[in-house]
Parts: sequence; C-alpha cells; structure tokens
Amino acid sequence: MTRGIFSGRLLGLLDIFGSAVTAANATANRRAPDPRDLQRLGIDPERFREINRF
Repeated sequence: MTRGIFSGRLLGLLDIFGSAVTAANATANRRAPDPRDLQRLGIDPERFREINRF
C-alpha cells in the first residue's frame, strides 16, 4: 500500500515538472502554453493571456 502512494506522488510530481518545462518552452519560443499545463501549475489561462510580453 505504501509503495502505491509513493509512486502516485512521484508520478504527480513528474507531471507537474513536465507541465512546467512544457510551459516554459512554449513561452521561450513565443507561443502560448497549453491551458492544461497552466492549470496544472495553478495558473489561470485567461489571466496568463493578459500578461504583457516585452
């Protein structure tokens, strides 16, 4: 049972890390990140679009 909890948390952490990398890569290439990745990171996609890019 403990092993399942640990692997679930690890997969969740990797999922969040993957979303962060994907969103960062998209913004570095001047593209809009996938809304699902932003939501996973706790960022409102609608509010993200309001950010001015310089």
